[in-house]
Amino acid sequence: MRVDLFAPEPIPAVITASPAPPDLPGDLPSIWDLGIAQARNGGFMPTPPPSPRAYDLPIGNGLSMHVVPHAKPRGVLLHIHGGGFMLGGAAHQDRMLERVADAVEVTCVSIEYRLAPENPYPAAWDDCEAAALWLLEHAADTFGADQLLIAGESAGALLSVATLVRLRERGLSSSFHGAALSFGVYDSTMTPSQTLARKGLLKAQDIVRIVDAYAPDVSRRREPDLSPLYASLHDMPPALFTVGTLDAMLDDSMFMYCRWRAAGCRAELALYQGADHAFIETPHPSAPEANAGIDAFLAQCLEKA
Repeated sequence: MRVDLFAPEPIPAVITASPAPPDLPGDLPSIWDLGIAQARNGGFMPTPPPSPRAYDLPIGNGLSMHVVPHAKPRGVLLHIHGGGFMLGGAAHQDRMLERVADAVEVTCVSIEYRLAPENPYPAAWDDCEAAALWLLEHAADTFGADQLLIAGESAGALLSVATLVRLRERGLSSSFHGAALSFGVYDSTMTPSQTLARKGLLKAQDIVRIVDAYAPDVSRRREPDLSPLYASLHDMPPALFTVGTLDAMLDDSMFMYCRWRAAGCRAELALYQGADHAFIETPHPSAPEANAGIDAFLAQCLEKA
């Protein structure tokens, strides 16, 4: 269900949140129960099989992009993966990137950013900004298209917004034509839905430890890079905020959607009942609808570019 809080018609309300079907996994062990090494090796969430058409592309300064190409792309999508800033990798979403590449007709590139706690803020932020700047200079020659989109999930959504704000500060606010931002964390000091999370994939006690890992300097946690909810959001591209009603990051998406719109930028909010964090990469019954909505939104952004 997509919601436009600034439309003249009444706002549709989510009355109840239906529970996930019984055949879906319930509470998962935390990163801390497993240990970071085991969690990174697939103990937290399984890694889907690699795409046969994917390849890795070094872009300098020790950075690389994982590329899932389209034969005749209309644009290039910069993808920033999630994983609490500590898990995941550029090659761990090939199935999703294949879908987006085919549906939107774009070449997808996922940045292999540095992970916490070994590399806390600003390492991942700098890597994502470097990837965006590289695409601005090289996308046309390397991939045959220069219309850019950005997408991220969870931590990747925060990094996507921070990258867009950094680009705007460089005078490059029109560089990206659309942003698909799924169940992002936009306040590293924790929104109410984060602090109240007691069940599900993300719980408050685990979120606190995750923030300690990627943002150890408590005094900086409300800076725009670490909490984009507090950033100036003028001149942002159109954005789609996707989140489930059972997600600890529910407030983050709803608050950021309102701030995006209040800054005069186009935005849509897609709420899915009974969906927890990262549901678009699970067998949740709302996942196909949500993914189709993301693909359609990105395609529309390209058409209007």
